[in-house]
Amino acid sequence: MVSSTFSRQFRLPARIDRQRMALIAVHYGMFMALVLWMIVMSLASEHFLTATNFLNVARQAAPIVIIAVGMTFVMATSGIDLSVGSLVALVSVASAALLTSGLPTAVVVPLILLIGGAAGAVNGAFICLGLPPFVVTLAALVYLRGIAFVSSNGYAVPIKDSAFVAIGRGGIGDLHFPVMIAAVVALAGWFVLNRTRFGIHTLASGGREEAARVMGLNIPRIKIAVYAITGALAALAGIIVSGRLANGSPNAGTMMELDVIAAVVLGGTSLFGGIATIGGTVVGALLLNFIRNGLNLLGVNPFWVQVITGVILLLAVLVNTVVNRRVEEWARTSAEPEDEA
Repeated sequence: MVSSTFSRQFRLPARIDRQRMALIAVHYGMFMALVLWMIVMSLASEHFLTATNFLNVARQAAPIVIIAVGMTFVMATSGIDLSVGSLVALVSVASAALLTSGLPTAVVVPLILLIGGAAGAVNGAFICLGLPPFVVTLAALVYLRGIAFVSSNGYAVPIKDSAFVAIGRGGIGDLHFPVMIAAVVALAGWFVLNRTRFGIHTLASGGREEAARVMGLNIPRIKIAVYAITGALAALAGIIVSGRLANGSPNAGTMMELDVIAAVVLGGTSLFGGIATIGGTVVGALLLNFIRNGLNLLGVNPFWVQVITGVILLLAVLVNTVVNRRVEEWARTSAEPEDEA
């Protein structure tokens, strides 16, 4: 008995350290991966660790971050929205059409945000009828881009309004407006998710929907709200993309939904709902863009960059759904005290 107790006193701290290290790796793995990648790339390319390159990556990542904040709320309810890229295309075309008609930017921007919110709310309404989110938003992915092509006849329309273009290209000093907007959206998303009743109810509805319903939460209202928010944020990202390109194109936002989902999953938001983190989502978006940026600086074939992005998404899903769960189960079970001999 004495020898068993004595040996446990020396084994227990080592086991606890292993548990802590494993849980830290699970919870902060993306932060460490981002830092590690930046260190490697700073050694591999002299152009990587520069203010100009960092600001360029941040500007490119801004639309992804904006939409990913909304997608984090959607996935927190165990849903998904595949239509955000097509919605970017639709609002891009709509923005150009409204501006061409003579409406000022101060009127166009709110109208575009309303269009995006309405499109998202329609997705949420169909989902509340019992249809799977994957099917509903996949259908929206097709018909929203179809509307964009029909309304523009497949052509990009130039945008000449300087105020609108400034949203995507302007800035204060070296800090671009898209980066500032993305930062504000991320901070607001973090506050809503972690410090408001709506955020708590969103996580509760995704964790255990039936239990949340029994508690009296209005699940349909929550779902419609998160999809509407995501639609409005996709519209905001569409405004930024259109302003940066100075045209409204039905091809805008192609494959953007995959980048958004990859950023959210990389950040640690659970595919099954109930667990979400805005900070992780931002880091996931930055990691994805820094990887692409680094590969481009190294002269890697752009087609291989797409391949690598797909592999990263696959690995992120693997870590999110399998590795994290097994590590947490191991840490929980190994924390239980051993039976005395």
